[in-house]
Amino acid sequence: MTLASGLLAADTPVAQNVFFYLMSAVIIAAAIAVVTTKNVVRAALYLIVVFASVVGIYLLLAAEFVAVTQILVYIGAIMVLMLFGIMLTRAKIGRETDLTNDNWWLGLATAVLLVGVMGYALIDAYSDDKLPRDTQVATIVDNSGQGSNTATVGDAIFSQYLIPFEVVSVLLTAALVGAIVLARKDRG
Repeated sequence: MTLASGLLAADTPVAQNVFFYLMSAVIIAAAIAVVTTKNVVRAALYLIVVFASVVGIYLLLAAEFVAVTQILVYIGAIMVLMLFGIMLTRAKIGRETDLTNDNWWLGLATAVLLVGVMGYALIDAYSDDKLPRDTQVATIVDNSGQGSNTATVGDAIFSQYLIPFEVVSVLLTAALVGAIVLARKDRG
C-alpha cells in the first residue's frame, strides 16, 4: 500500500463526516428559517433547501433511489403543490407581522421537552450497544454478483409496500384537485 492510497483511505471517513455535519447544519438553519420567516413564499423556498440537503445525506448513505425519490416527490411534487396552494389561496406575498401569536413560548417549551424525552429514551435503550464495523447495506445481488441499493428499495416498494405507495399518490392527486376546486369557487 502506497502512502497516497493510505492517506486517501484515512481521509474518506473524515470527508464523509464533514459533509454530513455540513448538510445537518444547513438542514437545521433552513428549518429554523422556515418557521421564523414572515414571508410564506420564502418559507416554502427554505423548505426546498431542507429537502435538498436531505438528498445530500441520502447520497452520502449510498441510497440513490431514495435520494431521487426525495427529489421527485418532495421537491418536485409537494413543493409545487405548496406553491400552487399559496398562489391559489391568494396569500399575501409581502411580510406579515401577525403570523406569531402570544403562545410561541409554549411551542418552544414543548419542543425542548420532546427533544429531552427522545434523547433520554435513545440513550437509555442504546447506550451499551456498539455500532457494527461493517456498515454495508444488505442488498439484492444481481446476475453479475454486484448488489444494488436501488434494486433493494424498488423490490420493497413494489412488492411489500405497493398499497401505501399507491395511497400516497392518490392522496397527492386528491390534494391537487381540492386546491383547484377551492380556487375555482373563489372566482365563480
